[in-house]
Amino acid sequence: MIALVAGEVAVRRPDHVVIETASGVGYRLSVSAETLKQVPAVGHAVSLHAHLVVREDALTLYGFATEEERDLFLLLVGVQSVGPKMALAVLSGGSPRELVGALAAGDVARLTAVPGIGKRTAERIVVELREKVGVPEDLAPAITVRRGGDDPRALARDGLVELGYSVPEADALLAEVTGDTPEELLQHALRAAARR
Repeated sequence: MIALVAGEVAVRRPDHVVIETASGVGYRLSVSAETLKQVPAVGHAVSLHAHLVVREDALTLYGFATEEERDLFLLLVGVQSVGPKMALAVLSGGSPRELVGALAAGDVARLTAVPGIGKRTAERIVVELREKVGVPEDLAPAITVRRGGDDPRALARDGLVELGYSVPEADALLAEVTGDTPEELLQHALRAAARR
């Protein structure tokens, strides 16, 4: 089992990196947007925790900036209907700490904002992982409660920003769509972004 890959960044792309080790072998690791933020520019040294997924037709390495993120990945792929790509998409929405907070708070809306995750899958993830992740004491104050009176567009914009869009990009996407709830607005905005 490959648990750690260390070396020099040879390739840095939005969904993967290639790390050339001291032996001259380059390993391609699929990464989340959160991990990619921690990966330096090409030519610099990096060390990523890894997990190897074995399929009949492929061996795929996944890389993580922290062990905490790798542990969350393993929990996510243990949920029915959640594969490695969907797990990376969930992890791309924020830091592991934020994801644990969302799971602990039962925030289904945060998960349905991820492309490819419907309400049923999001609810299954929350139900299966809520108790497994627990809530560290230092995390409890970070959990925010959203009140029904909040502006749906503002909440949808916050969701897009959490997914990595800039405020102007989020506003531009939301200007193109309609919806009554933050979830609807977010889903329509993500579809609009995918069509671009």
